[in-house]
Amino acid sequence: METMSSFDDSPYELLLTALSLIPITHYVIGIGLISFVMIYDFLEFHIVQDLISGFRGQPVDLTFNSCSKLYHEVVSKCTILHGRYMSTPWLSSPHLQTTFLRFFGRPPVFNYRREILDTGDGGIVALDWLARSDVMEEEEIGKDEVHHDVNTPVVIVIPGLTSDSDSVYIKHLTFYMAKRGWNVVVSNHRGLGGVPLTSDFFYNGGWTEDLRKVVQRIRSQSPDVPLFVVGTSLGANMMVKYLGEDGDGILIDGAAAVCCPWDLLLCDRFIGRNLVQRFYDKALGAGLKRYAKKHQDFFTRLSDWDGIEKARRVREFDTSGTCRVGKFDTADIYYRESSCVGYVGRINVPLLCISALDDPVCTKEALIWDECRVNKNVILATTQHGGHLGYFDGMDAKGVWWVRAVDEFLTVLGSSKLIKRQNKMPDYLLVGPQKPVTDKDPYVKKIRLDNLPKMAKIFVEAKGSEIRSRIGSMIFFLRRFIDQF
Repeated sequence: METMSSFDDSPYELLLTALSLIPITHYVIGIGLISFVMIYDFLEFHIVQDLISGFRGQPVDLTFNSCSKLYHEVVSKCTILHGRYMSTPWLSSPHLQTTFLRFFGRPPVFNYRREILDTGDGGIVALDWLARSDVMEEEEIGKDEVHHDVNTPVVIVIPGLTSDSDSVYIKHLTFYMAKRGWNVVVSNHRGLGGVPLTSDFFYNGGWTEDLRKVVQRIRSQSPDVPLFVVGTSLGANMMVKYLGEDGDGILIDGAAAVCCPWDLLLCDRFIGRNLVQRFYDKALGAGLKRYAKKHQDFFTRLSDWDGIEKARRVREFDTSGTCRVGKFDTADIYYRESSCVGYVGRINVPLLCISALDDPVCTKEALIWDECRVNKNVILATTQHGGHLGYFDGMDAKGVWWVRAVDEFLTVLGSSKLIKRQNKMPDYLLVGPQKPVTDKDPYVKKIRLDNLPKMAKIFVEAKGSEIRSRIGSMIFFLRRFIDQF
């Protein structure tokens, strides 16, 4: 009876006694396994999936209209888009891919050749050029002016939020494409790339006027060569919106959008959803605050500086800064009006869109699946993995998959019949060349102040050219319209 009473009265003691008989090493192994599973799930690792697939990666999924000439004449010939993407094994997580890009990335080393462009409203943007001759050691060219072969196709690159021509992924893209023979120009956003804010406005996610000016400028210089645009992240949103706004009157021949957010409101909700996403939200917000501090006089005068200093999220910065300067009533209104998703149906040039389904910044919920099935000019290529602009592959992580995919797409497109030759400006629209302002030293992040008077002279010369260009463009498109009847 005493034995039975002992068992009934002390079940917890019996449990503790049993647990004490388990070796401590078993506890260590168990805790380690539980921690591994939690971290594996939290950081979205996929090394086990890669192992099961034999490290062959997953096939690229293409979404398009079945009657699309863009697919049948161009994308069907792109072996990379019909292949697989296999991420670097030791970067088998979207967060490792994205973080590695930000802090390491192994960017190539080279020097751009800089040109300053007047935007017509008192602002300036820095155009950083890179040609094949700039990345080939055996060829030496002068350093006093911007050189680019007028017969070589031109690719305009639009960086993402707070990124510029010195960002790692931009350097990977420009170097690779320049080495392949393209003339590449990075259109830095206002106040980035080392240039000051000289007007009462700075860029935002829906601002397309600067890109439009850059396209008009380059098209007037090179009317007979293919002209393409590659937008990345927020720069892709701006580019797609520009393509839809200009529709049939677009002056470019094709484009590629990489890791585009599509719907800024959805992405705002997404990056505030859980712990790991909030980390990106704070990191992006910190980048915007650094941008504001570089131009503190501007933001103190035109925005809520106290609100910017207190901002911890992108949304908080947009409320105090972007909305004040851009005249948006609320952040939600800014996100809705600036999102490019509503412009996809109006795009009339070949467009390749590349996105990773595990992108930790731009949610897959915003992807334009249905829009691509309707618009024959748009192809959506999605991969299971890749992170946000990461896409490192190979054991040494020296290659970036999307860079090669974009290069192949534009190369095939450039030699196809889909290039819209009618978009080229006739001779009477050409504008005299604008004298470039370059830094004679190796590429640096700041423009010397003693160059500013020289810039002012260029601005005066450019304004008259801009007016002539606008009038000529109106005449050109009016004649095209009349010729159709």
